[in-house]
Amino acid sequence: MSAHPCRGPVPPAEAQDAAAVPHDDPPSVSQNREAPPRPPIRVGGMAQAANGTTTGTGTGPVRVDSWIWSVRLTKTRSQAGTACRAGHVQVNGERVKAAHQVRVGDEVRLRMDGRERIVKVVQLLRKRVGAPVAVEAYIDNSPPPPARADVLAAGVRDRGLGRPTKRDRREMERLRGLAESRRTAG
Repeated sequence: MSAHPCRGPVPPAEAQDAAAVPHDDPPSVSQNREAPPRPPIRVGGMAQAANGTTTGTGTGPVRVDSWIWSVRLTKTRSQAGTACRAGHVQVNGERVKAAHQVRVGDEVRLRMDGRERIVKVVQLLRKRVGAPVAVEAYIDNSPPPPARADVLAAGVRDRGLGRPTKRDRREMERLRGLAESRRTAG
């Protein structure tokens, strides 16, 4: 036997081989493990588990901000949450917070980018899916978007010109078609 400076005597290689002989101990847990579960398979934009069920969908309620993002009405989940906090999201006619639970059959109204989207919930989604699958999750009852010519004709004011004068304001209202509504209201 040789001596190790810190650990003391070191047994010869034959003794180490004898120590490596398996004993009658029960097999370790790692030897009894089955193969790990297979990862989900992507089918039509939704993950499908090995047993055929789709993940990301369900029958239980889903948060309104998550659902709006999942069906691609907003580009990001934070935009959906911000729209809820600003009061731009209504479910069945009531303004709701981001954590409000959406159910199948609810009517969701979202006002974003100068346009109102009115959709009826057909399918609940928890995860973001592809556009072809997303449009199957709701029925779109939104009015058609305004023509681009109408949007551009509204008049855009140059940056840095300061506050508009009364004359400028009346001109902008006339271009937007608001002049008649103000006269009849007052």
